[in-house]
Amino acid sequence: MLDADNLFLQKSDELFQCGQFCAVFINPCIFHTGLFVLQPSMEVFNDMKKELKRGRENPDGADQGFICGYYPDLLDRPMFHPPPNGTKLDGTFRLPLGYQMDATYYYLRLRWSVPCGPNSVITFPGAPWLKPWYWWSWPVLPLGISWHEQRRQTLGYVEEIPAVLIQFATYLGIIVMTRLARPNFSKLCYRRSENHISLIQAGLKVIAVWSIVASYIVPFFIIPHTLHPLPAWTLYLFGSFALCSIAINAFLLPMVPVLVPWFGIFGSLLVMAFPWYSDGVVRALAIFGYAFCAAPFVWIAIVKVMASLQVSLEREAFFPRLGESSPPPGFNKLY
Repeated sequence: MLDADNLFLQKSDELFQCGQFCAVFINPCIFHTGLFVLQPSMEVFNDMKKELKRGRENPDGADQGFICGYYPDLLDRPMFHPPPNGTKLDGTFRLPLGYQMDATYYYLRLRWSVPCGPNSVITFPGAPWLKPWYWWSWPVLPLGISWHEQRRQTLGYVEEIPAVLIQFATYLGIIVMTRLARPNFSKLCYRRSENHISLIQAGLKVIAVWSIVASYIVPFFIIPHTLHPLPAWTLYLFGSFALCSIAINAFLLPMVPVLVPWFGIFGSLLVMAFPWYSDGVVRALAIFGYAFCAAPFVWIAIVKVMASLQVSLEREAFFPRLGESSPPPGFNKLY
């Protein structure tokens, strides 16, 4: 029995030599049901149904708690060692830790150091939103790319490809259209009323700020969640750039300050994906140091964007009076 987040490093056919029930203790006192061997038995099945009706104590209300309660003495059972002649054992056994290596062990040293048993299977317990099949789990958790490589070699990504192509074409169209429409994109008409100008400017500021924020949020949620991380992050960066171009061209904002978060995200991916850290502590310190150094640049970019937005909204070229002819496109360059 396997959870979907198991990652096999080598063949583990010897598990079929185990007895009636075998599982791994990744917790000192509670075995893990992400991988276990269970010999089919109507007798055991019927007895389990009776235990459910009887209301056996179940700490977590799921399969983990029930099965751990059904085999309470597994901790006292002998360790499983497959017979070299291929015969099948009888009874219940503890499996070596190498059959359920918690990915957390890897992140501390960035290498495996599991002394007991073969290092055969990796499991990914923890936060559900950081499971390895989600594209954003890498490079936050480096082992996610290994899970996707095995999927690429087996199932592939045929189901995700159409959505990726549609999004890429949409983003490309947005970049082209916003660039071509830039000379006339921001020319709004209104009847001059000093009482309403401040309200209009405040509303447009809110729209501009939220459009920039949405540019970095929307692509994240519409990318297929189970896409391979490399094309997914590429599509995210391309999509956020395309959506940022709308705000840049609509509100006549400077490109570099608006794209500072874009460069920051790209840099953080490089820092997290760097493969030559000596251990997980050095990697964590490098990520923290990068965030610490990048924070002032983000703050300066925010100040520049807000200042540029105020200047753009105060331009006569941005708010031509109703009925008056708009200045030529080159007029904006005089400010």
